[in-house]
Amino acid sequence: GFWYLKARALTEQVYVDEVDYDEEGIAEMLMDDNAIAQVARPGTSFNKPTTSSGGPSQSVRPTTQSGRPLSGFLRPGTQGGRPGTMEQAIRTPRTAHTARPVTSASGRYVRLGTASMLSQPDGPFINVARLNLSKYASRPNLSKVLFEYLFHHENDIRSALELAALTTEACQFKDWWWKVQLGKCYYRLGLLREAEKQFKSALNMIDMVDTFLYLAKVYVRLDQPQKALEVFNKGIEVFPGESTLLTGIARIYEGINDLSNAVKYYKLVLHHDNTHVEAIACIATNHFYSDQPEIALRFFRRLLQMGVYNTQLFNNLGLCCFYAQQYDMTLSCFERALQLSSDEEMDDVWYNIGHVALGIGDMTVAYQCFKLALASNNNHAESYNNLGVLELRKANNEQARAFFQSAASLGSHMYEPHYNFSVLAEKSGDLHSSYVSVNKALSSFTDHIESKNLLTQLKEHFAAL
Repeated sequence: GFWYLKARALTEQVYVDEVDYDEEGIAEMLMDDNAIAQVARPGTSFNKPTTSSGGPSQSVRPTTQSGRPLSGFLRPGTQGGRPGTMEQAIRTPRTAHTARPVTSASGRYVRLGTASMLSQPDGPFINVARLNLSKYASRPNLSKVLFEYLFHHENDIRSALELAALTTEACQFKDWWWKVQLGKCYYRLGLLREAEKQFKSALNMIDMVDTFLYLAKVYVRLDQPQKALEVFNKGIEVFPGESTLLTGIARIYEGINDLSNAVKYYKLVLHHDNTHVEAIACIATNHFYSDQPEIALRFFRRLLQMGVYNTQLFNNLGLCCFYAQQYDMTLSCFERALQLSSDEEMDDVWYNIGHVALGIGDMTVAYQCFKLALASNNNHAESYNNLGVLELRKANNEQARAFFQSAASLGSHMYEPHYNFSVLAEKSGDLHSSYVSVNKALSSFTDHIESKNLLTQLKEHFAAL
């Protein structure tokens, strides 16, 4: 009894729900043995999200480094995206303020394993190396506790997998719970097709919400959003109105840039669970970028009433108040955001205050705000770009050129610095640099009219030479 209780207590201390999507490391993405189509059809891959549309243009709604539109809610998988090259993967993402890229090593798995390293006077609670797993496999009550201890507290996936395999065999392959645990182990070890088989086998025995979520998670890792949507829809047939399944569908649509369907499913989530923070935040963000700041303000105020009280919320409230012309509330919201912000969050607040200053025509305050944003985060590409535009207005062309180059190198996913640099180079007679930059701008945002017009002008120049 004591052993059982202590194992349960230690597991509960470090327990993390495995259902949510987790960040993929460089190793998983670039050294993946699963072959996928290099040129995916529209809407069938997370790698090429811009192939599908259904929302505000990229000139209105900015994108992340992976090419997806900014979400209203920061999830584990939204930091790094899915880089196509090693250089892109090693570059630090905009939303992760660490010196290293997002990898599994910086994820939660390593931290979970450190729980077992705490020094204890009598040595570790369970010496895993000396366990006779076959003995525990025949005792179902103890084997479940031991499995969760090995999986969550010790982070010893191989031993957990061996125990799950032995217990499944002892149960004559009739226990769905152990099949799900086998799938979790295979998933953690990167054996995605084996995990898929186990989850499907478990679903054949009994329909459970978690199993649908695990199976969809496998398809997301395999970059098969349509298969993941099929799994979620099957789950909805069995569990109509289940908010976690509806949220999963909305996330998939958001990932493939089908924003109209994403918002539709987030509204369905709110119909069944009107306190769902992620759904409220994502709908509010969509309204804001659809030029409806008053409606977005209602949703963000709802979050405030629910007790969400952080920098990001007051930052968004300040922007909504400004664009809804409620100027009396704008500065007080940003003041509250600055009071609540840590050093990692302050750059975005100052950047937005700079935009408010630009809106009222105070270029000096805007310049100082963008400088303060860079003081908080020296890799803030958007601030470099805006400082370049302000220097260009002062006719400081060399300083503007330096700022645009810095912004372009730090924010390769942005089209604005490339376009601005191209215009500056064209005016100064450097047609080759202008041509290179405008092509980079068009590779980031293919429908940018000004870039297309500039490219046409440059081609006419070259044809006349």
